[in-house]
Parts: sequence; C-alpha cells; structure tokens
Amino acid sequence: MKRSVLGLMALLVLCSCNERKSNEVKPPTRVKTMVVSPGMVDNAQTYVGIIEEREATAVSFTGMGVVKRVLVNEGQAVSRGQLIAEMDDTQARNLLAGAEAQMAQANDALERYKMLHDNGSLPEVQWVEIQSKVAQAKSQLEVARKNLADCRLTAPVGGIVGKKLIGAGETAMPSQAVVSILNISTVKVKVAVPEAEIGGIGANTPTSIRVDAIDGSYQGGRIEKGVAADALTHTYDIRINVANDGRRLLPGMVASVRFISEGSQAIGSKMIPVTAVQRQADGSLFVWKVDQQETAHRTTVTIGQTEGNYVLVKDGLNMGDRIVTEGYQKLSEGTKVIF
Repeated sequence: MKRSVLGLMALLVLCSCNERKSNEVKPPTRVKTMVVSPGMVDNAQTYVGIIEEREATAVSFTGMGVVKRVLVNEGQAVSRGQLIAEMDDTQARNLLAGAEAQMAQANDALERYKMLHDNGSLPEVQWVEIQSKVAQAKSQLEVARKNLADCRLTAPVGGIVGKKLIGAGETAMPSQAVVSILNISTVKVKVAVPEAEIGGIGANTPTSIRVDAIDGSYQGGRIEKGVAADALTHTYDIRINVANDGRRLLPGMVASVRFISEGSQAIGSKMIPVTAVQRQADGSLFVWKVDQQETAHRTTVTIGQTEGNYVLVKDGLNMGDRIVTEGYQKLSEGTKVIF
C-alpha cells in the first residue's frame, strides 16, 4: 500500500515538473538585423567615406584667466547665446570698481569746472583738459565692463558640443579653445577619388550612401570637388552634402559611397547582404524576416544580380522590412528575437 502511494506521489511530481517546463517562456534570441532600403545595381566602384560636420567653431575666451566652471558636456546640444563657461572674475570686478570711481571723480570735476567756465573764470585750455580726462575715464570704464563681460563665455552659434578641451581649475589662454561646437544639421561625406575617375563626377552626380553604424541609407546631395590632388596617392577629396534629420549621422562615422551612373537601378532596388540569404532543402531561397511582434519567420525570396557583398532581391521583400543578418543559425519558425 505504501509503495502504491509513493509511486502515485512520484508520478504527480513528475507530471507537475513536465507541465512547468512546458509553460516556461524561452527568452528572446539576440540577433543583428537591417531594414531593407533602396540600393543600386551597376558596375560602379564602392568608395569609403568619412562623415564630417558641416562646420566646426572653436569657442574661446579673449583673455587669460582661471576657468571657474564649464557648463556643457560633449554631445550636448547648445543654442546661440547659451552660457558655456565662466572664468574667475575677481580681478575684473576690482578693475571695474576702480574705473567707476575714476569716472565719478571725473564727472564731479567736470561739474565744478563747468560753473567756472560758464562764468568766464576758467581758461579754455583747462576746460579742454577737464573734458579730455572725462573722456579717458569713460573709455577706461567701458574697457573694464567688457573685461568683466568677457569672463562669461557664450555660444556664438548653435549646434552640438564636439570636444571639451579645458576643465574647471585650468588656466585658459587668449584664443585657446574651451569647447568646439559642431553644426551637424547637414553633414558632409569626405571621399578620396582617384584622378582617373574624378572627371566623371559633377556637382550634381547622384550618390547612394550607406552607414552601417546606424543601419541607415541616404541619398547624397550637392558635391564639392577639391582641386588639389594628394601628392602621394594622386586622389582628390570630394565632399557630399547629406541632410541629417534627427542628427543620427555623427562626425567620424564610416560610410560606403557609390556614384550612380546612367542606367543604374537605384530607384526601387532592394539590396541585402548575401549572407542573409539561406537555402532550404528543396533548393528555394529564404531570409528570416522580423514582424512587428519581433518574431522571426522564414520568407521565401527571389534574388537577382550580386554586387560585392550585397544581392538584389527581386521578390519576397518590401522596402522597410526588417531581416536578420547575423545570428540566424539559432532561429526556428516563430522564434522571438531581440536586436
């Protein structure tokens, strides 16, 4: 009887464990993904470019002094006129107090001598001398006020703080940059082009730009061509203007640049990495597509021409679809993913 009861209890425990295991939710599988975006298919060469800011402004004090505090950090957005840093203003305030005292003294003397001058009791030479002293005192007061105002450093332009070069407690020299402010509302992609190919590029040559760091694709704007070649590499620097809505493109990022020639299939072409395409047992090709619920599904695709590490997708995907590019070995139909 005891053995029967113990056996029944063991069976119940085993069933409970199996039920618990079946109800456990597997954690999402971490993968890398990309969004399908327009690409191009032609025989043009791919160039490596570097993102640059549209404009960089070095912000510095006009005088020498000890920095009391710096109020901004690298990467912070600032507006024109915003306070950036302050310098110790003790000496400037003392000089201002002295200049104000001299100004008061000169004005008092002017009032006294004016009565004598109006009565004709003051020689004209002395009257001119008094007026000159008042003008000198006024000039010194204006200089003292400016010196005090210059202890506060404000942003001359709006943008993003690139680098903070001086911290609190350090001595700032005249014209020594405290911070740099970068204008990245639009950016430039700098590319070195061989001299044999520079002639085929114009100011309005269309370009396709890919930045893997932010998984983004862009269409380039107006091109600025350099006229001086590098003496060693015989290449010319060109810069492609790119709109930077949302400020996702940051200086220093690496970009892949292609110049779109006539007859290329840039508009509407869907380019994905070759490694993202898998083959099923029946020979058909598929990719792992991630839906809105972050679930992976096999999606059959038809591919076309390959270009470097990318392949043209003719059918099966739409612009904006998200596909898995790395980590697909761990997936099965319906797997939850995180990216």
